[in-house]
Amino acid sequence: MHAMQYELTLPADYDMRVIRDRVDRSGHLLDDWDGLGLKAYLMRERGLRGSPVNQYAPFYLWNTVEGMNAFLWGGGFQRLSDDFGRPSARQWTGLAYEEGAGSRGRFAVRRRQPVPASGALAEAAEDAVREARRLAAEDGALLAAVAVDTSRWELVHFSLWEHDSPKADGDVFEVLHLSAPGRERLPRGRRW
Repeated sequence: MHAMQYELTLPADYDMRVIRDRVDRSGHLLDDWDGLGLKAYLMRERGLRGSPVNQYAPFYLWNTVEGMNAFLWGGGFQRLSDDFGRPSARQWTGLAYEEGAGSRGRFAVRRRQPVPASGALAEAAEDAVREARRLAAEDGALLAAVAVDTSRWELVHFSLWEHDSPKADGDVFEVLHLSAPGRERLPRGRRW
């Protein structure tokens, strides 16, 4: 599993209906993308749910590198780049993925944190895996994942929720659309 996210931080007075309309028109285009586990079309608005910014920040869980590369080097990412400029696409290697009992992802929480500089790496990874399990077991959780960027030694925790009061720390986003053609193929549990 590979995680990926890019963020478009927009002006404070940006009409976020533009983003909503864009997702309404084109969100379905990845509903059957080969190699994609899921794409959560995420948005947060300045002043809502603690957000200091207007932002469009889709989050991806990929089953295959080939699917991710086809998106990045094919037409999918190019359309976004043509409209907004090419954003940096962060990538993380999956450590764990867990399913919850929730039925619909309406909100998402993303938290990035450094891997502790001291201590055993395996212990830090196990703590992150336990956190994914804990989040997935919470009431209203649809799923939880954790991944690592070893170039920055940074963990990213990602979870989807049915309600707007998730039991997770981090940035809260509204989910505008969820494309999940390969969600059932995302490998469960610890990934090493």
